[in-house]
Amino acid sequence: MVDLVVIALISTGLGIIAWAVDRNHDKYGAILPPAAAVVAAMLTWIITISATLGYLPGWTWVPWIASLLIGAAAAVAVTWLLGRSRKQQDTAQLTAILKHG
Repeated sequence: MVDLVVIALISTGLGIIAWAVDRNHDKYGAILPPAAAVVAAMLTWIITISATLGYLPGWTWVPWIASLLIGAAAAVAVTWLLGRSRKQQDTAQLTAILKHG
């Protein structure tokens, strides 16, 4: 149980870093990247532990590393996808508003 808490806290930190580094972070909420990181990390942890990778000698590192890597990748993917699409949508809406006065 302590393992999940540690993974969740580290994933949250990675999500916050991904949000802070994104230059379009003002286009979406600050909680979304950390939440995506935590959900992805927890699901990865559950899958790897269910596959008994955490209990095999020499493979106990797999749930830890896989969870953190996939959590970080999810946070980066969310920031990259949302930042770009929201910026394009905002620009299109602003242009439409300015054209129609």
